[in-house]
Amino acid sequence: MSDWEPPIANIAVDLVVLTVRQDALHLLVIERGIEPYRGALALPGGFVQEDEDLPDAARRELMEETRIPGAPLHLEQLRTYAEPGRDPRGRVISVAYLALAPNLPTPTGDTDAARAFWMPVSRLTGATGRPLAFDHANIVRDGIERARSKLEYTTLATTFCPERFTITELRRVYEVVWGARLDARNFQRKVLSTEGFVVPTGEIRRGEAGRPARLYTRGLATNLFPPIAR
Repeated sequence: MSDWEPPIANIAVDLVVLTVRQDALHLLVIERGIEPYRGALALPGGFVQEDEDLPDAARRELMEETRIPGAPLHLEQLRTYAEPGRDPRGRVISVAYLALAPNLPTPTGDTDAARAFWMPVSRLTGATGRPLAFDHANIVRDGIERARSKLEYTTLATTFCPERFTITELRRVYEVVWGARLDARNFQRKVLSTEGFVVPTGEIRRGEAGRPARLYTRGLATNLFPPIAR
């Protein structure tokens, strides 16, 4: 009879929640209210319960720690982080999720989070950025790069837009997420020539100086071909 026993490991979820606010890419962060790393910034997340699927755990933790509902979010699995020693409490394997949506509300810290708030990505990833607890800085970098790369070959950018948007607003999503200026005419030509990327609503919005702008909504396409290169 073997004396072997399976190793004990806890499963957790962490969320990289991104949105465009005040013309900048923002990340949802919490200030931890408990040890370890009490007082440090971190991603919302926590341990998976025994009767819970991973996406359900991600949505529950998001609601519990920030009071932001997970239902309207675009939620996709990012990757798994399992390096030994990543959590001082023991062996913890974390499944990270990338979540995107427009017009997300102001969060409120609850349960394990002393507070929750939106922070510009530039304040976390720059040379003077504030460090994050655990290995969350690595998770954030992976999440941002996933969002940036998927904007090239999928219609993911529309998930940052409201239900009705202008081509200028869609282009600004690309510019904010990529951190680069795009040629307005070339971008509009690429978007409108890609079947199913956007659909005209027939509505007009008066913009700056009274200039009319056509409104669009997201189409049924999920992939872009040819891609929009950075």
